[in-house]
Amino acid sequence: MDFLTLFLVYLCSVLATVALLCVCSGRKEGFLARSVSGASQVLSFIIPTQLWSVTQRVLHRLFHTRSCLFVVLHIALQAAVYGEYTWEVFIYCWELQFHLLLLLLPYLLLAGNVGCFVLCSQADPGVITKSNHASLVKIYAYDGVLFQKGIVCPTCNMEKPARSKHCSFCSVCVHRFDHHCVWVNNCIGAFNAKYFFLYLFTLTAMAATIAIVTAAFLIQVVLLSDVMRGRYIDDQGQEHAVEILFLIQHLFLTFPRIVFMLGFVILLTLVLGAYCCFSLYLALTNQTSNEWYKSRRSGCSHYPTLQPHDRQVVYKNIYSKGVWMNLKEISKPPTVLERKKKT
Repeated sequence: MDFLTLFLVYLCSVLATVALLCVCSGRKEGFLARSVSGASQVLSFIIPTQLWSVTQRVLHRLFHTRSCLFVVLHIALQAAVYGEYTWEVFIYCWELQFHLLLLLLPYLLLAGNVGCFVLCSQADPGVITKSNHASLVKIYAYDGVLFQKGIVCPTCNMEKPARSKHCSFCSVCVHRFDHHCVWVNNCIGAFNAKYFFLYLFTLTAMAATIAIVTAAFLIQVVLLSDVMRGRYIDDQGQEHAVEILFLIQHLFLTFPRIVFMLGFVILLTLVLGAYCCFSLYLALTNQTSNEWYKSRRSGCSHYPTLQPHDRQVVYKNIYSKGVWMNLKEISKPPTVLERKKKT
């Protein structure tokens, strides 16, 4: 089963890399950034100077500036998965008389996902300019822990409103900044957070639906062929009953592209599902991933903790207004007029 082990290791490695990239994208001081920085210092002594300088410029262009590379990669992966689903899985399932609505569901989710992708990538996330700065600075109060009054962005030369952050990719400050998503090539802020959540949800649902349909097809093939009741002879000439690993190998040799795609979308569903749950948690508690990360990095806690000199430090999320109001704020970001009415 050496090929199966290598296949699983390959899939896990690829998706682990994608997961790390998704989690650490936009963070300058994350584990991934520190690892890359250390590796680059080692490589700088091995690679010739001119080649290394060119490599650095290319890597900076790809990972530290806005680039369509990951958008192209995103589209290519979707095209590969849907191409395989359309030309093999859909046709086989149609011949096996699967319900038409179930077979068309991935395409309906794809249409919704493309719409959310366009809205998320093209919408203004909440870029802070000199014309709207005075109004945006009044929307959220400074909590005095994560966001301090009077902090000026050295690049934009403006005081940072509470919950805002300067994005090094886009070179702008963004209102209620969450993170910079390389897959949509845009920042996620107050005004496009709802589109991003719908994009993430439909992407997860797409992967899960394709995985379910593909797994149902392979199970149907196994049941119809009655292969589980068969026997096989191994390399040593010994006869064995069919087991799970042999069945996977048999299916891989019979439908290699379908099994490869199934492994990919299953692991993708797990990664996206976990991130979708995390995003839902942030929405329900009215936090951004930037705030969540900053609170953990600075050692803040939602509960009283004893610090040196016997000082009791309490961090409280002052922006949470209850589950329903938190969700409403995602779908309809507050304005200065709305805040004046409440006060």
